[in-house]
Amino acid sequence: MIEAPIRSDPLPAEPVCHAGVTLSLAPARVRYSVRTRVPRDLPVKVTTTAPFGSGTALCLGPDEWLLMLLDGTPAPAIPGAHSVTDVSHRSIGIKIEGPKAEALLLTGCALDLGRDFPAGKATRTLYDGVEIILWRIGVESFHIDVWRSFAPYLWAALELAASDFR
Repeated sequence: MIEAPIRSDPLPAEPVCHAGVTLSLAPARVRYSVRTRVPRDLPVKVTTTAPFGSGTALCLGPDEWLLMLLDGTPAPAIPGAHSVTDVSHRSIGIKIEGPKAEALLLTGCALDLGRDFPAGKATRTLYDGVEIILWRIGVESFHIDVWRSFAPYLWAALELAASDFR
């Protein structure tokens, strides 16, 4: 486990670069948690993603989705949904990009991010004991969704691990 100092200041507004990796805040998004047993217009295989309206739907479980849409997008009407809940203020997004992005994540995440975690895959996992939603956007880019209360610790842990890269 990485012993990262707890940040009391806000996360940096500007990207932070280390050798081979860049950390930055993701653009503001509205997030809706969707629960349904009738997934119309949603990806049905757990850990997959698909375009949805002004953003992306992440299938996190057999009846659980996270919609990440452009900021300001109203709640979508999803036929058959048990609930569509705005969870935007709960989480914040962090982008990790660069040729060492995967190596950085492997410093605190036990997932095999190689061949079995291609672009478009998303899952709930842990990084250094912090629950995150990890979404691989591209070969060298990831999006982490983390609860705001854990974001300063997570940022410090990622930055500490990245500072060891040469």
